[in-house]
Amino acid sequence: MPARNTTPDAIDAPEALALLKAAARPDHRAGLARYGIPDTHALGVPMRDIQALGKRIGRRHAMAQLLWDSGIYEARLLVAFIADPTHLTPTQMDRWCRQFDNWAVCDTLCLHLFDRSPHAWGRIDAWARKRGEFEKRAAFALLAGLAVHDRHTPDAPFLAGLAHVDAAAGDARNFVSKGVSWALRAIGHRNAALHAEATALAARLAASDDATRRRIGKEALRDLNRPLVRAKVAKSDKGRAQKNV
Repeated sequence: MPARNTTPDAIDAPEALALLKAAARPDHRAGLARYGIPDTHALGVPMRDIQALGKRIGRRHAMAQLLWDSGIYEARLLVAFIADPTHLTPTQMDRWCRQFDNWAVCDTLCLHLFDRSPHAWGRIDAWARKRGEFEKRAAFALLAGLAVHDRHTPDAPFLAGLAHVDAAAGDARNFVSKGVSWALRAIGHRNAALHAEATALAARLAASDDATRRRIGKEALRDLNRPLVRAKVAKSDKGRAQKNV
């Protein structure tokens, strides 16, 4: 992860919102709908500008809540880059998760903030049982984020994550099923043991009578059986073995 700004600019929440509004581009806002992102509360600020502003501000956890409460799409994306994952509480994570109304805010917070929290695994277990489409997606976006970014957690929690994948694989809602597929594939990329378990689950799903489970299984099998993925898994295991010598 890039180093955070250790000498943050003295920008408060109203100034941050003003900077976002100044960076807004009508053409960018008009294009959000093509990606399934509602533009009702959007300004039209490209992600690169949001991330650059986050680096200027640094970690400012109290300010993050003020930006979140604005309801502005880009301000909520900015929260992912200025909230402090060590200061997050399960209650705050749950509250923000309940208010997700699009995949972009959901995924950005899961991959740039929540997966760095000590409460991340507990939130996966809680959110995987939710009914809301974006709450449930958050469980699997967070699981995928941990599969990619967490290099220290042993296999057991990821095996438990595969059980959540299996339980949710029949959910035909677009953003849930895509999140489930993403998590399954990401877990299978970690190492040989998890690759074998993920591949076995994908094969069972691919043989299902349920159309959504079958699609997720076939999609995962295509990915996990790619030579590039198999080589990556073998390289990962070789590296771990060398470290243990």
